Amino acid sequence: MTEQERLNEIERVITKGPYTDNWESLSQYHVPEWYMNLKFGIFIHWGVYSVPAFANEWYPRSMYCPGTREFEHHIQTYGPQKDFGYKDFIPLFKAEKFDPAAWADLFRQTGARYVIPVAEHHDGFQMYKSELSHWNAYEMGPHRDVLGELSAACRANGLQTGASTHRIEHFWFQGKGRTFDSDIKDPQKGDLYWPSVTEPDNFNMNALDDLKPTKEYLEDWMLRTCELIDRYQPAMLYFDWWIQQVSARPYLAKIAAYYYNRAAERGTQAVINYKHDAFPFGCAVPDVERGQFAELKPFFWQTDTAIAYNSWCWTEGNAFKPAEDLVRDLVDVVSKNGTFLLNVGPKPDGTISDEDTAVLTAIGDWMRVNGEAIYDTRPWKYFGEGPTQVKEGHFSDSERKGFTHEDVRYTRKGDSLYATFLAPSPDGTYRAPTLARNEDGHARFHGLVLDVQRLDGKPCTWERGENSLIIRTEKGEGVMPVSFRVTVS
Repeated sequence: MTEQERLNEIERVITKGPYTDNWESLSQYHVPEWYMNLKFGIFIHWGVYSVPAFANEWYPRSMYCPGTREFEHHIQTYGPQKDFGYKDFIPLFKAEKFDPAAWADLFRQTGARYVIPVAEHHDGFQMYKSELSHWNAYEMGPHRDVLGELSAACRANGLQTGASTHRIEHFWFQGKGRTFDSDIKDPQKGDLYWPSVTEPDNFNMNALDDLKPTKEYLEDWMLRTCELIDRYQPAMLYFDWWIQQVSARPYLAKIAAYYYNRAAERGTQAVINYKHDAFPFGCAVPDVERGQFAELKPFFWQTDTAIAYNSWCWTEGNAFKPAEDLVRDLVDVVSKNGTFLLNVGPKPDGTISDEDTAVLTAIGDWMRVNGEAIYDTRPWKYFGEGPTQVKEGHFSDSERKGFTHEDVRYTRKGDSLYATFLAPSPDGTYRAPTLARNEDGHARFHGLVLDVQRLDGKPCTWERGENSLIIRTEKGEGVMPVSFRVTVS
C-alpha cells in the first residue's frame, strides 16, 4: 500500500465507527473489566540502547550532547561520533540468547497478568517487523520480529499483551547531533535519524512544547502506530509523554478512534495509557510515571515504574529496588484503584540479569500466596490508613517510603475485605483502626466482622476492639507485607 492508501484506510475505519475522531465520541469509552482485573504487568525497555549499557535509555540522545558524561564516555570508548554513531551499535545488538518463551514463563511466574514491551523508543529503531521503515529488528540487528515473537509467547502463557510507542519524541531526540561534526548530518525521511530537529537550548518540557511536529512527521507517527495496531493487535497501547502537543491532538484522536474501532471489529475492548492530560479525561486511562497517587481515586489508573532506580534499560551500574518495596507499592496502588506496571531491562544478548530475576522471583513468591488480595479486586471505600504519607505525582519513587506494619491497605471482592499490612509486625500484632467495634455509632465501618484469616494459612486470632480490629499471629518474619482475608457482612 502507498502512504496515501494507508491514510485512506485509517479514515475508512474511523468513519465506519463506533468511535469517530472527536473527543465527544471518544468520551463514551469505558475501561474494560478485564483490564481492571489484571492489577500487575511487566514493562520492557530493550533495544539498541541496551548495547552501550551506560547511564540509561537516553544514551542515544546524550551521546550527541556535548558536556554530558555520555558524550565523553562515547568518545573515549567508541571514538568520535562522526566515526561511530548510534546507528553503528545496531550490528552489535545481536540478541543471540533471546528466548521469548523463557521470558514469558518468568513473567507468568512473577505473577504478572499483562506484558507491554516497548515497540519503538525515542531512538527510532523499531523492535518489530515493519513495512514503513527498514530500521527495525527484523531487518537489522537481531533479525527477529521481537515484538511478534514475545507477544505470541506471552499469549501462550495466558498473559495479555500490549505495545508501547515513544516514537513522537524522536522528532527532536537526537537533534543535538546536527550541531557538531557527527554522523547526523541532514537526515531525510526514511533515515534512522530523521528528522532530528534541534530543540531550544533551555531543554525542558515547557520549552519542548514550543516545538511543532510537522504534518509529514505526524502522519508518519500515526501510520506507524496504526501498523502496530493492525499487525500485533495489542490489547493495550501505551504512549509516552509529548503526545500532548497541540499539533498532535487531531492525530491522537484519529489513532484512538482507529484503535478502539479495530478492537470493536474483533469483538474486544482495548486500552490506551497516557500521561500529562494528553487525552481529555475519560477517553483513556491515565498513567503516573515513577509515582502514584496519595489517595483513592474514583477512576482507574496505572503507574509505571522500574526495578532499577536509575534507568529503564539495562546498564552496567543499575541500582535495584528491593522486592519488598515494589510489592508494597503494588499493594498501595491497587488499593487506590490502580494497576502496577513494573519495568525490566534485559541485557543486549537477550538475557535477564540475575538481579532483575531475583526481584521478579521474590515478587512471584509473594503473589502466589497473597494474590487473592490483588487480582480481580476493587477498591474499598477507604484505601487504607497508617502513619506513612505517600508523595503524589510523577517521578516520586527515588526514595524509599518507609512503610511500616502500622500502614494497612484495603481491597475487596465479594464478601471478603482484604487487609494487607505493608510490613511484618515485630510482635505479631496488627491493628486496623477503620474496622474498630461500632459502639458509639461513629465507627467508619458499621458492618459485621465474621472471620479473619491469614492468606498464607498461618494461624491467627482476632478481636474487634473499640479502637481497632486487632489481629494476633506469629511474630514478624521476613520483610514482605502480610495479608488477611476479613469476612464481613
